[in-house]
Amino acid sequence: MNRLLSTISLCKRAGKLLMGYDRVKDAVFAGKAHIVFTATDLSERSRKGVILLCEADNIDHFVLPFSMEQLEYEIGRRTGILAVTDPGLAGKLHAMLTASTEE
Repeated sequence: MNRLLSTISLCKRAGKLLMGYDRVKDAVFAGKAHIVFTATDLSERSRKGVILLCEADNIDHFVLPFSMEQLEYEIGRRTGILAVTDPGLAGKLHAMLTASTEE
């Protein structure tokens, strides 16, 4: 899981990570978001809104195995909704999460 957090942090340093519902929603509608994540402790109502948003535009959504507090420690901002705008980094994160759920 440390690799996963490190890659998310890399996305932030590269300027390819969007945080917060409004920024993620705008990126999804603009076709710039390649993958969307939510924290484990995000409210059910917010999570459902994000899932509907992703399903409407055929974007992969994953619930990260991290709380908002853990994400805040790694990326410097307390948020429960994230999107990656780089297709290469999104693919790498998708592969990591898919591999970890298959194990």
